[in-house]
Amino acid sequence: MYRRFSPFRLLCFITPISTTQALSSLLFLIKDKKKNFLSPPLRMWRGRTAPFSPPAAVARATLTVLLALLVIISPTGAWRPWPRLANSNGSDAMIGGSKKYEGSSEFVHLKYHMGPVLTPNITVHIIWYGVWHMPQKEIIREFIRSISATNVKRPSVAGWWSTVRKYTDQTGGNISGTVLLGKERDDQLYSHGKSLTRLSVQSVIKAAVTARSSPLPINPSGGVYLVLTSEDVYVQDFCNDVCGFHYFTFPSIVGETLPYAWIGNSAKLCPAVCAYPFAVPTYIPGIKPVKPPNGDIAVDGMVSVIAHEIAEMASDPLANAWYAGEDPSFPVEIADLCEGIYGTGGGGSYTGQMLKAKDGATYNMNGVRRRFLVQWVWNHLVSYCSGPNALDQ
Repeated sequence: MYRRFSPFRLLCFITPISTTQALSSLLFLIKDKKKNFLSPPLRMWRGRTAPFSPPAAVARATLTVLLALLVIISPTGAWRPWPRLANSNGSDAMIGGSKKYEGSSEFVHLKYHMGPVLTPNITVHIIWYGVWHMPQKEIIREFIRSISATNVKRPSVAGWWSTVRKYTDQTGGNISGTVLLGKERDDQLYSHGKSLTRLSVQSVIKAAVTARSSPLPINPSGGVYLVLTSEDVYVQDFCNDVCGFHYFTFPSIVGETLPYAWIGNSAKLCPAVCAYPFAVPTYIPGIKPVKPPNGDIAVDGMVSVIAHEIAEMASDPLANAWYAGEDPSFPVEIADLCEGIYGTGGGGSYTGQMLKAKDGATYNMNGVRRRFLVQWVWNHLVSYCSGPNALDQ
């Protein structure tokens, strides 16, 4: 899932927190115990809700982690979707002594939980929900076509996918190297309205695969489904917590178990949140947005989120394969670990060293007739983030 930065979420993985922050969280939890949890808050994740753990247990766990952090974690940069305020000029001083191990950490324990990965040829079916213009569609189509494209100038999208392919199932089979653009369906009439919940996204998929005319094919083996919402559609938690998410459909709703993802067009609602670094939050001084490689701030931003979700659908399609953490309802997956890293030296306050085209556009990989800026993904064999534009490749 492509999420906004949450330091508490990554506490046990790679994000150090200050003593003050951790103690504040602990005191809040202890204080909140007095409310007796008549209306416990709900934590949203992947289309379902889960109540918070009782505060006493959370407080004890927080205190334990805090003490461990104070003993074993030295201050270091960790990934952010956007830079922190301090030292925001992207200088080498922020990168540290080594530029090789982007996002690396001995505290990241990505594990295989014995579930399937997408070893058959992968076919991406798209539902265009709302009003989409043809140039916008072509940017996204050509990115998907580029994943398996050969004879593309390096660094390439296919080179980026080669890291995803390193993940295997329990038989040793790798994720497929073939990713195809499948069937598409337009939903220009907003069949489920302009405000969707996570579950109603599944209803959109059901309508698409059961339509009387030109339904999307149902392909439980290798088929993945993208619900892409236009700029005037709000989806639950959009902009506040997530820019996209993936899960699998429930047979009780769709009739089949199908890996799917939703990604929203942030042009009107939150480009500075979901299209960074093509747009920058106003509260971050000294950072200028970069020029998008295909001339569309929001859609160029969507491409990286789409890549993020496709990589995680391939490596964790049923939420029981590759992820860090012990709770499958709250996993940290292979793209989560590298969010905000686009090049060598990325991490902390720095997106990494990217490429610049003659027209001034910023990108980090080549595709079919286009360039793209796509975040890196976690390479579990070497325990750091990898991408095709790494300077040591």
